[in-house]
Amino acid sequence: MDKDWSQLRARCLVEEDAAILALHKPAGISVMGERHDTDLVELAAATGETLYPVHRIDKVTSGLILFAKELRAHGELTRQFNKQTADKAYLAVVAATGLPDTGVFDLPLSVGRKNRVRIAAPRESIRQEAGRWFVDDADLLPAKNYPSLTRFATVLRGPAHTVLALRPVTGRRHQIRVHLAWTGHPIVGDPLFDRSGAHPRTYLHSWRLGLTASWRTPPELALAAEPDAAFWEPLRESADPAALDRAADLLRTLD
Repeated sequence: MDKDWSQLRARCLVEEDAAILALHKPAGISVMGERHDTDLVELAAATGETLYPVHRIDKVTSGLILFAKELRAHGELTRQFNKQTADKAYLAVVAATGLPDTGVFDLPLSVGRKNRVRIAAPRESIRQEAGRWFVDDADLLPAKNYPSLTRFATVLRGPAHTVLALRPVTGRRHQIRVHLAWTGHPIVGDPLFDRSGAHPRTYLHSWRLGLTASWRTPPELALAAEPDAAFWEPLRESADPAALDRAADLLRTLD
């Protein structure tokens, strides 16, 4: 992993202005403070640049990450994540077939042993009807649970894998990874659920982000980090750009 901040910054730059910096993060480097690994905020700070993460993506996740360079912009942008008005989209390659064109995982999360995120109900109580995965309130575990909603649209189908575009409406820790794995659609190469070591990376990608930004004209941020060729390797083909655009548009219309 390239630890030279100036080179990493230049190579991964998506967009920058006086208030924000958006990067296309490689898989394998933390955004901020993960078990004492070197992270992007630390690398920047070592050169005198202060960055405030607007959101987080996991170390194993590639793609778009947005930083604020000043606290005023940081507050304006993070409030949109807190209010669930940020337009977020991810891509994931899952080890499953037969998924519907669109669907929703409406599954509360809780924290189990060793601080591991899990569905807040026994796995066998998860139900699926008309493209919606859910659990009945009577099946919830007695521990504290957090309502969690992930919407998806199918982008590309292969013999053994499917590519999904996903919108994590609630944005909980590990939300997409847990929702997919616990419903039988694990992300290929996800170390939380696949200990085989058979894959060179986790096929989860932070893809697009839309936010309002009062200091810009027009007052908006519309950011995208397209996955590189390696992301599509499990399917041996990449999705047509038009199919990706359709999936992104569809995600915005799902209720």
